[in-house]
Amino acid sequence: MWATAACAALRNGRCLELRYDGFTRVVEVHTVGVSTAGHEIMSVWQVRGGSNSGERAGWKLMRLDEALGAVEIDEKSQAPRSGYKRNPKTFRSITCQL
Repeated sequence: MWATAACAALRNGRCLELRYDGFTRVVEVHTVGVSTAGHEIMSVWQVRGGSNSGERAGWKLMRLDEALGAVEIDEKSQAPRSGYKRNPKTFRSITCQL
């Protein structure tokens, strides 16, 4: 659902702000595509915001159908972050990636 916005932020080197699991989050998009389970997902580095796990920053895998209000913001992405790997095995197909 938000794949277009996520890929645009990736291409433009900007962060994406969205609501996910009831929290506002700012993320750097690294990969967008379809999971092996058939869901649209994105692999991101969360810069800041809330999280159910309590981890406010770090690597996250997010389902796009669970995201709300994804919008590119005027904040430069620092991607790629340490630990980034192209063509991750959690993706059946990739729409865009660094």
